[in-house]
Amino acid sequence: MKKDLGQAGELFPQSVFIVASYDEDGVPNAMNVAWGGECTRNEVAINIGDHKTTENILARGAFTVAPADRAHVVEADYFGMATGRKVNKAERSGLTFTKSTFVDAPVIEEFPLTMECEVRAVQDWGGEKRFIGEIVNTRVDEAILDDEGRVDFGKMEPLIYDSTRRIYRVVGEEVAGAWDAGKPLM
Repeated sequence: MKKDLGQAGELFPQSVFIVASYDEDGVPNAMNVAWGGECTRNEVAINIGDHKTTENILARGAFTVAPADRAHVVEADYFGMATGRKVNKAERSGLTFTKSTFVDAPVIEEFPLTMECEVRAVQDWGGEKRFIGEIVNTRVDEAILDDEGRVDFGKMEPLIYDSTRRIYRVVGEEVAGAWDAGKPLM
């Protein structure tokens, strides 16, 4: 038996992205964003409301996106709880923010994967801003690469957000090969 839940959005998983930017004075900021993802192979889309990060991205035209990982769940959650309008989140987190050599935004060194993005489009979307960013560079810690130089998310252990239960989970277990598991039905 199934039950109707109404307009509840229950798609899972939601990635936990840490979006970093600079403010008008060059102070780094980071925000936990669950509403986003790759929209093409070289573009990301993020939806955010009225936040310091929104102002920063509009002013600078750039941002970085780092999938949060198990090792940094405390900092990732903090970036979603605190507001950059009241506190210097970069300083309080204790993480290392360095200037990207590709875009006008900071890279958080402790996160093992970071996509450096230039804003290509800004859309008003349901009271929020949707930023489409072109990925101009992706930095990755060699510790999470496999033998062929590909990102191994099992090694990285990225966080996903379970909005139904308001908890974080970790990606890791491999269950089947894509473009392979369905072959018996072809």
